[in-house]
Amino acid sequence: MDLQLHGTTALITGAAGGIGRATALALAAEGVRVALLDRDEAALQDVADACRDAVLLVADVTDEVQVELAVRTGVAALGRLDAVVCCAGVSGPVGSSLEDTALDAWNRVLAVNVTGAFLVLKHALPALREAEAAAVVLLASDSAFVASPGMVPYCTSKAALLQFGRALSVDLADTRIRVNAVAPSIVDTPMSRGDLGADAFDEPDFPVQSTAEVAAHVTYLVSPRSGAINGTSILSDFGYTARSGFPA
Repeated sequence: MDLQLHGTTALITGAAGGIGRATALALAAEGVRVALLDRDEAALQDVADACRDAVLLVADVTDEVQVELAVRTGVAALGRLDAVVCCAGVSGPVGSSLEDTALDAWNRVLAVNVTGAFLVLKHALPALREAEAAAVVLLASDSAFVASPGMVPYCTSKAALLQFGRALSVDLADTRIRVNAVAPSIVDTPMSRGDLGADAFDEPDFPVQSTAEVAAHVTYLVSPRSGAINGTSILSDFGYTARSGFPA
């Protein structure tokens, strides 16, 4: 299927690794010119080397001054902006009770996972409004729907991100901008390996997705082919949340 993306542009946050990196590569392979935003300049350069004519934007998504400058620079370099994909995220404390969670740790998770998307889109929306058809994709998680012990900050942030996307889609209903999210279960990323331990992925007793598989969902939502899809999310969890806990 021709996704009709050739010649379009996209800004991707968290592009230096994990799902952000895979998304950048997937979109570039479809002929999208990408602007790559991340704090890690060295890793960002590695991704840019694999994407034709990419724009590098070194910034912290929690710093509005840096975000505003990066978005303005990216739009100027690209010449237009057709899509924004917000992949920047952190897991925060894992395995900690609420009583043992420091306020700084809580604030950091919400700042990166939720406020970061708010800041990027706040400053990107003027450019997106000028596009013939624009798309926003947020990287959420199945943790927005179900919870694992010791992950209250992360689960809270991903649920907030989903509702942020839904609310924004309603605010933008009279525009040509669509807002959707992808909510995957466990993905084999450096962050997941850091949280669960690298050996947890050797012979896992749980289903695992690759970053490329998640990036494929993102690419479809960015594409005009998904033009009727707005204000919702793709929950890619191997059907786990569909199963009843009834012991039968």
